[in-house]
Amino acid sequence: MPDVRGRVRRSATIAGVLLLLLLLGLPACAGRPAGAEPAPGASGVAPPPEPPYRGESIPAYDVVLTIGTDGVLYVRETITYDFDQAGEHGIVRHVPFRRGDRLFEVRGVSSSSSTGAPARVRTTRFLHDVQISVGDRHREVRGRQAYVIEYEVRRAFTPRADHDDLLWDAIGTSWDVPIGNAAVRVQAPVPLRHATCRAGAPRATTRCLRDRDGPYAIDFVQNALAPHEGMRIRVRLPKHAIAVPPPRYVPPRWTGDWTGTAVLALALAAVPLLARRPAPRREAGAGLAAAGTLLVVADAGDDVAASGPWAFSLGDRCLAGLALMIVGVGILCVRRIRSARFAAEDRPGGLQLVGRDVN
Repeated sequence: MPDVRGRVRRSATIAGVLLLLLLLGLPACAGRPAGAEPAPGASGVAPPPEPPYRGESIPAYDVVLTIGTDGVLYVRETITYDFDQAGEHGIVRHVPFRRGDRLFEVRGVSSSSSTGAPARVRTTRFLHDVQISVGDRHREVRGRQAYVIEYEVRRAFTPRADHDDLLWDAIGTSWDVPIGNAAVRVQAPVPLRHATCRAGAPRATTRCLRDRDGPYAIDFVQNALAPHEGMRIRVRLPKHAIAVPPPRYVPPRWTGDWTGTAVLALALAAVPLLARRPAPRREAGAGLAAAGTLLVVADAGDDVAASGPWAFSLGDRCLAGLALMIVGVGILCVRRIRSARFAAEDRPGGLQLVGRDVN
């Protein structure tokens, strides 16, 4: 009998605990109407995250790419930029003029604003891009502003054996803010039978949505682009449909072989040794620096004269010139530091040095 009583007591205790838990859970279930959604966090499911971008953004970005019969790509960009409450002087659009060894010609840049924002345009070439600055350095703008940028791109088409190719990022990947709605229209003087668009980060494979298709124009749209995501347009035209000038190529940035690279590395390694050993005279350092400068100018002068200051490449002569310049400037710096040190020691109260040649 004692065993039977123990089992009954344990069963009654478990049943009481289950009944108590059931009664505690009933008010929460009864207080919610049938079909109603649970409150955020009540069902254990976390609420959706807040949007990560609350500051500046581009709500709308519309681009029209018009292919001319002369092979020129005419670009018109309408950018609606929301500066939020932070004051800015304008926007900066980066348009590539160099892709690897390939050069493009970006010309005829103009800008305007339908919202009355300052729209003065300035262009600067830096590395591989043409930086188009639109705005006023002395005036800040806030809120939502609209800008229109127009320019031409020459030598953008690549001639093939049986067709001509165009590969162009319509909005670029240099924007640091998200883009809400982007639309790109491609217009051509001949029917567009082969035109595609890929959206996202570089080498992305997301297909853009096609809004409207016509025989001579195609519209691509894409929503919710994150910073540094673009829309790459590829167009294939029949051969001789337009006049395609030959593309321009320049040598790569680094054209030196192992010889020039080794000389430059030895020059860099020799600089710390100059501070530990007797350095040559100042005249030797000045001569080496001047000779190195002449080699650099002679090697890069042809590229700069033909394609501009940002088309130079580092060949063996240029690398050797840089090596001479590094050693020469190192000698001058060491001699100057030692001269200053000796002058400080020769002052009253310092160590007197007699017969020391610092020249």
